[in-house]
Amino acid sequence: MDLNSSEKKWQAELIKLRSIILDCDLEEELKWGQPCYTYQNNNVIILIGLKDYCGFSFFKGALLKDHDNILVKPGPNTQSARIIKFGTVQQIEEMEGTIKSYILEAIQLEKLGMKVDFKEKYELVLPEEFQNKLDNDRALNDAFSGLTPGRQRAYNLYFSSAKQSKTRIARIEKCTKKILNGKGLNDYVSNRNK
Repeated sequence: MDLNSSEKKWQAELIKLRSIILDCDLEEELKWGQPCYTYQNNNVIILIGLKDYCGFSFFKGALLKDHDNILVKPGPNTQSARIIKFGTVQQIEEMEGTIKSYILEAIQLEKLGMKVDFKEKYELVLPEEFQNKLDNDRALNDAFSGLTPGRQRAYNLYFSSAKQSKTRIARIEKCTKKILNGKGLNDYVSNRNK
């Protein structure tokens, strides 16, 4: 397993988690630059190594029973994914049986074809500055409409979280090219497309 620089400090922990996951007969692939584990081509788990913890995320974690109260919602707007955080190899070893039971439950959900019941797609309430820009720029409006709902929400949250109008305008201007290129807020854009 290749690790990037942010995962180096968690190398032993991620290797241990990987061995547990592979012991559950999932296929290993590299997606989004991370080890991702699938069942019949459906994403089940992705390994994560961050500054303060390592662990893995269940793509359909919201469907898991979580008898041990170890699943964490990655963010307030997350509907499906749930993560389990670890700090040491010892912690992982002590929880190995629990980890495997969660993984096997996630695989069972895939076998049954279970889907997360996402909240109704709600209409975004865009900040006035962005709505004005969309109203006056057809290409930008079309590009924004073509983004996935999650990317649209991410931009909306980013623009809306600014308290001052000038900050919202600056954020909108900064992100316009990314939107026109069909990229999400956190998607990589090469220097050619900036």
